[in-house]
Amino acid sequence: MGPIDHGQGTDGGAHARVAEAFRLEYGRVVASVLRIVRDIDAAEEIVQEAFAQALDHWPADGTPERPGAWLLTTARRRALDHLRRARRAGARAEALAYEAALAATDGGPDVTDPEAIPDDRLRLIFTCCHPALPGDSQVALTLRLVGGLSTAEIARAFLVPEPTIAQRLVRAKRTIRDRGLPYEVPEGTELSARLPAVLAVVYLIFNEGYAAHTGDALVRHDLCEEAIRLGRMLAELMGEEPEVLGLLALMELQASRAATRTDAEGNLVLLADQDRSRWDRARIARGLAHLDRAGPLERAGPYQLQAAIAACHARAASWEATDWPRIVAYYRALAEVAPSPVVELNRAVAIGLAEGPEAGLAALDHVDASALRGYHLLPAARADFLRRLGRGREAAAEYRRALALADNAREQTFLAARLAACEAGEGPQPSPR
Repeated sequence: MGPIDHGQGTDGGAHARVAEAFRLEYGRVVASVLRIVRDIDAAEEIVQEAFAQALDHWPADGTPERPGAWLLTTARRRALDHLRRARRAGARAEALAYEAALAATDGGPDVTDPEAIPDDRLRLIFTCCHPALPGDSQVALTLRLVGGLSTAEIARAFLVPEPTIAQRLVRAKRTIRDRGLPYEVPEGTELSARLPAVLAVVYLIFNEGYAAHTGDALVRHDLCEEAIRLGRMLAELMGEEPEVLGLLALMELQASRAATRTDAEGNLVLLADQDRSRWDRARIARGLAHLDRAGPLERAGPYQLQAAIAACHARAASWEATDWPRIVAYYRALAEVAPSPVVELNRAVAIGLAEGPEAGLAALDHVDASALRGYHLLPAARADFLRRLGRGREAAAEYRRALALADNAREQTFLAARLAACEAGEGPQPSPR
């Protein structure tokens, strides 16, 4: 659960129900309270009090029929009480905030109908992802305020010290307050300009879960699930945006095979060697449906195109049946709308799998190696093509470079095994990365 202290004597069933409500409702309740108090720290404290109140009342009174509505009503009432007290104490800023809050609730503090209360989560997401905030702060703030993760949980998720995350959160909140960043959803061209930053934050969270950069685990399922939950939230709030649907489709399709990316010991299993019967067909169906809703690929953005590539893998009955020429075409289109050295690397790998390792090596020669100097997958890709061509000594040299650059323990294990095989003089193997 998030930043709320449950205590030790709480009824277990009520505790579980509050925890579930926290996971599902925290972002909406914080967003609604923040609209009233206009202060992130005050909003978090008020919401924490509301959840603590649930822990006090639900064991005795029973869980409300609509837990989210109960929490939303309780938190908003506490927020208005907070501003009333500040007004009586003579705090001018809070008094003005109180008047604004009353105006925002149609002139009165009646919050007895939560269904009539606007869903402010979209405002909260765009505030967390404001371009004035550094990228790492955007991620931390989104996970804290929208996802409800505690500082300790965010620190564990990204394998950094808890004080580092705490400092990022403090700096982000201070920037929002000191610069008066608007708590609003931008409109028109500004919305189009800001949306990629929001999507990038969600996808960054997913990517860190799907292919952890550091640590012992290759896949962090908790982060994948949190990113997908955020993606579903965006799709619920902005369901007409093709790239929102494209991102959600991409994450669902990628996550459909997450359980098969490692073996029982947690070691890397290549896509070519995965047991496709264990892929999550329900996720695949959802991903394909989202991709279809996103619209024609002729005008697709980068997330739609990446989802289309993932869909090629999801639809293929086997590794050999994969439509690599189509994947190459999608990567070519992706390079046009979102050019980057990583996209070119992936396109080169796809060319090698569509046309053979010699063609793959030739395509890799056109990738900007200077921009990927610290990226272990570039020498790993070159090594794999060399290995498949039987050029073991050259492949071993590339595997050494990749191994020196990899930070994840599971990828290091995989690369070390490939290096040892090349050094032992084993011949080419038909299982490209």
